[in-house]
Amino acid sequence: MHGRTTTYSELWDFREELRDLFEAIERSPGTDPFRTDCVPAMDVYETDSTVEVALDLPGVNPATVRVFCKSSVLLVAGEKLPRRGQRDASFHLVERGFGRFARTLKLTCACDVAHATAQLRSGELRVSLPKLTDRRGRSLDRKSTRLNSSHLGISY
Repeated sequence: MHGRTTTYSELWDFREELRDLFEAIERSPGTDPFRTDCVPAMDVYETDSTVEVALDLPGVNPATVRVFCKSSVLLVAGEKLPRRGQRDASFHLVERGFGRFARTLKLTCACDVAHATAQLRSGELRVSLPKLTDRRGRSLDRKSTRLNSSHLGISY
């Protein structure tokens, strides 16, 4: 096994961040915390210099989407609200899923999360993670006692 070993403390911190994220989604007004019918399709491909991830998120408010990367795991979570119909109309068919979603991906190579980007445009979320070419690590400032997980801001 190559790469850096993840400590129990780092895994615990990541677990706590995920718990906080899902609690925030549950507190959103008008949501059903048990509804999970929304499973966005995801494509993952690799170029010589990046790992690219694309998710279909039509109708998803960018403010509800969160992208995290920690310990070679990418997490995309958010919520798709149900479409409101007319008051006097009855549905004959409902196929489009809605609710909270979370997709995770185990990255197969070392990536530079500090330079990763995430963009949500026209119903598609694209995450680009540059590959690390130098896997020897880097020196940390001695004043730094803890590394925080990386949260990618989403541009739209």
